[in-house]
This record gives sequence, structure tokens and C-alpha cells, in this order.
Amino acid sequence: MKKTWIVLGVILLVVVMIGGSAVGSRNRFVSQDEGVTAQWANVETVLQRRFDLIPNLVNTVKGYATHEKELLTKVTELRSQWGAAATPDQKVKIAGEMQGALSRLLLVAERYPDLKANQNFLALQDELAGTENRIAVERRRYNETVQAYNTSIRRFPGSIWAGLFKFERRTPFESAPEASAAPRVEF
Repeated sequence: MKKTWIVLGVILLVVVMIGGSAVGSRNRFVSQDEGVTAQWANVETVLQRRFDLIPNLVNTVKGYATHEKELLTKVTELRSQWGAAATPDQKVKIAGEMQGALSRLLLVAERYPDLKANQNFLALQDELAGTENRIAVERRRYNETVQAYNTSIRRFPGSIWAGLFKFERRTPFESAPEASAAPRVEF
């Protein structure tokens, strides 16, 4: 009889430990998943700021660089695609393309001395540079949050609970392939 109580006690203790591990893991995953979502919202906020600045920048450059219409059209199209993008992965892709297009737009501006001296353009360029710095910071924070979350759901025993509770890996923000090439500046 005493042996039966000891065995039942051990079984109950193991069940409680497993249940506690499951609850603790699930709660940690939920917190980390929400952290990833919140950090992505921060990235979207600064990306949206960039996309809000673009019409002003494009209109300022348009007045000086009327024959650069193709590039200005591309920037405008990417801005529209950003608004229509439904998933973070789509927005990441468009943001990378926009980064390249804006770099080319700023290089075009170098060819126009009057534009470079225009106060509106200089102010917009400063705003855009500040926004790009904010974007870089938020992307880095997002990737750190994603890394912590992905590590948690892949480590043992978390991987077991993550599979049971259907927590999936999140995609970190990666730069566009063309971002690895140094921009050419010509005077």
C-alpha cells in the first residue's frame, strides 16, 4: 500500500512538472511572439515615415529632373506597392527595393547643382537620412527579437512545446541583394 502511494506521488510529481514546463514554455513563446509582432510594428512605423516623405522628395526632384521620369515613376510605384502589401515578407521585399531606388534618386540629385542647393530638397534629404537611420535601428531590433524567439522555439524542450502549440519560426529582415553593392557616385 505504501509503495502504491509513493509510485502515485512520483507520477503526480512528474505530471505536474511536465504540465508546468508546458505552461511556462507556452507563456514564454506567446510573450516572445508578441514581442516580434510589436517590433515589426516599429519597423513598419519608420518605413511608413519613409513612404510618407517620398511624395515630397519626388515632387521636389521632379521640378529639376524632368527627364528622370522612369526612376521617379519606379519610386512612386514602389510606394503604392508598400501600401498594398499584406504580409511582413512582402513589405520587407518592397522596402529593400525602395532603398535601392531612393539611393539612385539621391544620386540623380547630385547631377543638379541647383537642386542640391534648394532648401526644401536639403531638408527632405536630411529627413530621409534620419529616417534611414531609424529604419536601420528598428530592423536590427526586430532581427534580435526574431532571433531570441526562433532560438526559444528550436531549443529543447521548447521545441517540443512549440510544435505542440504550433509556434512557427519568424523571418528576420534581410537586405535586398543589390544592397551589397556600393553605390557609384559621379561628379
